[in-house]
Amino acid sequence: MNNRRRQQLLQSVAPLLTEGEQVEITSVAKVGSVSAKRRVLTTALVGALTAGTVIATVQPRPMYWALTDRRLMFFDASTMSGRPGKLLMSLPRQLMSAAPVKKALLGLGLQTVLTVQGQEQSLKLTFPPAYKAAGRDLVSRIAVAA
Repeated sequence: MNNRRRQQLLQSVAPLLTEGEQVEITSVAKVGSVSAKRRVLTTALVGALTAGTVIATVQPRPMYWALTDRRLMFFDASTMSGRPGKLLMSLPRQLMSAAPVKKALLGLGLQTVLTVQGQEQSLKLTFPPAYKAAGRDLVSRIAVAA
């Protein structure tokens, strides 16, 4: 993430911080997962409706994230300007654990799964090739799941 976007993200995070809370790292990740069934159905439907002139793909939602000493916050990255949007999710750091990173995106990116104590569903994070280092850094700062 370039320095300008990082500064914009920090400006979005600043009013949400509690007294003494500090941002440790920031970056971008694709959050969630899309089933193979949904990908095939979307591609087939758009292909049929456009007589094969347009091909559509479905991907997990891109989000800016900021890890503080107390929580992990996710912000909308799908804005018209590209600036960080509204806060979408905030997870308490002490209740999170991360699966070890594994390869994703044809081996170029990284992927991990975050689990929050007391929650049934986990959260899949995919880090594109440009953000692999930030993904490794994030996982190293969160307790690793057994």
